[in-house]
Formats: sequence, C-alpha cells, structure tokens
Amino acid sequence: MPPSRLDFQLQARASGSRARAATFRTLHGVIQTPLFMPVGTQATVKAQTPESLAASGSQILLANTYHLLLRPGPEVFEKMGGIHRFMKWPGSVLTDSGGYQIFSLPHSRSMTEKGAVFQSYVDNRRILLSPELSIQTQRSIGSDIMMVLDQCIPSTADEKTARKALQVTQRWAARSLAAREDSPQSLFAIVQGALYPHLRKESAAGLVPMPFDGFAIGGLAVGEEKHQREDVCELTAAMLPEDRPRYLMGVGMPIDLLEAVHRGMDMFDCIIPTQVAKRGTAFTSRGIVELRRSVYKFADAPLDAACTCPVCATHSRAYLHHLTKTQETLGWTLIGQHNIHFYHQLMREIRASILEDRFLPLYHEKRAILAEEDLDHPVKPPKRGQSSTVSEIGRYELHGSSIRLIDSGEIIPTAIQDSLPELAKLIHEKTQEPLIVWDVGLGAGAAAISAILGYEAAVQKQPVRPMHLISITDDLDALRLALSHKKIFSWLRHGAADTLLHRGEWTSRFCKGLSWSLAKKDERPKPELILHTPIPGQEHDLTGHVCPVIDLLAPPPGPR
Repeated sequence: MPPSRLDFQLQARASGSRARAATFRTLHGVIQTPLFMPVGTQATVKAQTPESLAASGSQILLANTYHLLLRPGPEVFEKMGGIHRFMKWPGSVLTDSGGYQIFSLPHSRSMTEKGAVFQSYVDNRRILLSPELSIQTQRSIGSDIMMVLDQCIPSTADEKTARKALQVTQRWAARSLAAREDSPQSLFAIVQGALYPHLRKESAAGLVPMPFDGFAIGGLAVGEEKHQREDVCELTAAMLPEDRPRYLMGVGMPIDLLEAVHRGMDMFDCIIPTQVAKRGTAFTSRGIVELRRSVYKFADAPLDAACTCPVCATHSRAYLHHLTKTQETLGWTLIGQHNIHFYHQLMREIRASILEDRFLPLYHEKRAILAEEDLDHPVKPPKRGQSSTVSEIGRYELHGSSIRLIDSGEIIPTAIQDSLPELAKLIHEKTQEPLIVWDVGLGAGAAAISAILGYEAAVQKQPVRPMHLISITDDLDALRLALSHKKIFSWLRHGAADTLLHRGEWTSRFCKGLSWSLAKKDERPKPELILHTPIPGQEHDLTGHVCPVIDLLAPPPGPR
C-alpha cells in the first residue's frame, strides 16, 4: 500500500484493549487521536463561534458536501479561497460526501449506478450527485479530508439489499479515487455491509488494497441495537490497516465514543453535543444533567465543578436553567460550548490513559458514569403503575436498588465482589490449563461479572492462565430484569452479560483466554472453584466437589 498523505504515526496501544493513540498531519496541522469532530454542516457549528471551538480544543470540524453544494455553491468557495478562509477557521476540515443526506430523502431521490438524483430544497433543480461531482465539490470547498460518495442504507436492511449497496459503494469509491486526480487533499473510503459480518469483510477486502488515506465505518447508528453496533464496529476495525486512521461515522453519545475507542476506532463525529444543548441537556462528570428540571431553579453552583470550560467558570446552573426555560439562544450557545468541551476533554483523558497504559481502568471508571443521570439530583422514579420500564420478570421484581423474589420477598445477591482471593490465587498458577469456574445459580450475574472484572484486572499486572466461567442455572429471568436496569446495576454495562443472554456464550476479545458460557447438559468439566449464588427454588447439590466454594450471601433485605 502506498504511503498515506496523512503521515499517520501510531504511538501507543492499550493493554487488554484495542484502544490506540496516534498522530497524523493534515494540510492545516498535526492531529492527535482519538478525537471528536464537531459537526458544522453548513460551514458553521450551530450556536458556536470559530473562537469558542478553537478554545475548547477542536482539531477538525465536519462540513457537509450535499448542503454546501446547494448553498452557497462550489463557485463561492472557489471565489473565497476555500472553506477555511470563508468561515475563518484555522484548523482542519473534513467534508462528508452527502451519501447520508441522500439516504435521508427516500421520497425525493432515486438511485442509479451513475449516482443519486434528487431535487434541490433551495431552488427545486434536479441534480445528479455522482462520485465525480461529490469529489469535485469537495475539492472546491478545500477540505483537508474528503469522503467517497457511498450508498447508505438502514443497518437492519436485508442481506440482498446490503450486498447491493456495498458493491455500489465499492465501485463509487474507485470512481471517487480517480476523480481526486492530483489534489493534495486526503480521501477516506467507507466500509458498508449493514449488520452482516461476512459483508463487512467483503467490503473491507475490496477497499483496503486501494490507496486511500483512511477508512471509515458507515451504515451504523441508523436503526441497530447498541450491542450490534459495538460488535460490528469491533469486527470491522480489526479488518482495517494499522497505519491508517479509522473513523466511525455519526457516533455518538460519550459512552458510545468510549466503547468505540475500546474497539480500535480513532475518529468520531456527531451532532449530539449541540443538538441536545438546545433543549438544555448537558454532559458532566456527575452524569447527564437536564437543565429544564425545576430542581436547578435556585442552584447557585457551576454546571460541572470538575470542568475547566469558560461556561462552568462563569455561569450557574440556575442561570442556565433560566435560559433553557425561556428558550433564549444564549442558553443553547453556552450549554453547547460546555458539551463540546466535555467531549474533547473525554478524548484528551482517553488519549493520555492510552499513552500511559492505564486505559482499561479509565474505561471501567468512565463507563460507570457516562450514561448516568445527574448523580447529585437523580430523577425520582415514577409511582407504581406509571412507569413504562420493566419492573418484574417471571418470579423476580425490582425492589429499590435490588432484585427480590416475588413469592418469598427474599433479596438475591446483586453486589459486585471487589476481591475474590481464591480466584486470584488460581488465576496466577503457572499453567496453561484453563481454570474452570462454576457459577452456580447465576442470579443477576453479580458473581460472574465479579470474576470477569477480577480476571481483567489481574491480566494487567502479570501473566495469567486462561479461564472459562460456566453458569449453571435453569432460570435467566433475574439476569434479564437486571439488564433492563443498567442505571441501577451499572456493572452490567460490561457487555458480557448481554452477549451471554443473546448467544449463550461470550468470549473476551481483549483478554485472550477469558470466556463465559451457560452450562449445557452433560458438558460440565470438573471445576477448580465454585461461585454459589443461593436462590430459593434453584437448589444445587454442591457436595462431592473437591474445590473451594464461595457462597455469595444476599445482603440484608430492606423494608418490605
């Protein structure tokens, strides 16, 4: 593969993860990854100034070819000397090709091999957006990084539709590459294939040999479940070259960026930071704050005491609450400025942790907080009968921050064990024979996740032997109920339990040799350790096993 125009330099990889830190050079400076790109669709990030964006640490802004083709038009950028001079932005710019916007107009466009024919919302002209016109427009705009025109489809599309779209995208990618000619601008290809692993592999195999400067994963965040997106992201990232940037398009919430970095991605964009700011939503180190709530009316405190942005240094929650309630534009501006700063600060912390090889602890720390509501002022749960969330499944019901059996009122264990010394001792034995651990009872998965977290922590310190965890149970309802309340049982954000429930087994892609499965009849290898979750109605005979048995007793029940 020829050298990239971006001079991509991989600086560090995180232990126990595919997270990586790198630098690359655009026409306007050196870029550090991982990074988030604020979306400036119309050559402006909504309610923000170039000065505030630069102050927050923005390295690249994203603009949209489809919209800029229609207004102000490529001739304006050619006359003004390009988008940087036009919008007075000193940093780098990436232009999307317009494929997603065409996808968003299902009733006013038609797709052919030549390109996408659509009607302009500006003057009703019919325009054929071909790969050649997309690249020609991006050259006129003068962005640092251009994107090939792709055919975007819903991630949940059937296989036949997905295959056809990826084949069109691949042919358009070759045409886009030819249309670049001698431009010094970099060009990224887009891997498609919906939720089909073999189609993602086919798409990547066709694009990687071409001399692109980077690769993007497209067709996600358009209808799939979170765990599906993460699986496809991880699978596809592993197929892309180590010496090129990897860009996950259109994603997402802070927790989504964290998960994607963990799976090997470098670049992200999304409208969320400014979009949610308009209605008063802010991301903070203490969870997601909804400033519309009346609890903030008299809150004479900064939005986030741990934040160093100008908004938190100057304005109170009470003032931001007032601006939100009165729908003043300044509220949108200030909260958006804070949110963008929060995203960039998250990326800076992640990058530093990768360079210092402490990403995995940071990952677990951030994952426990990024999707939470404001921890200082949590929303009170609605009265019984008013909630649309699941409060009981089978024999189990949600009881405060616990799960209990409906018939007996007994609380089942849901507390994570910080230390399992018997497990730690066995993990570090000098043998490559897999450590077989039985998890008898399963319950809400607390014992099993405790063991998994303990193994992941141990592998960071010294060599460990493989471990296979086997859960023995005839009732998965407690786990199902707990997984529907991850805000309460935050350790279930790990992802292993979701996979176990859907597939019956889970294998860590980051800790080689770590796996978890549900027991199959007559396939229970002899254990060296048993974790026992005692659940009435699930009695198990543990006699006859010459190995340690850890009984995870339920915490004292609260008021009934």
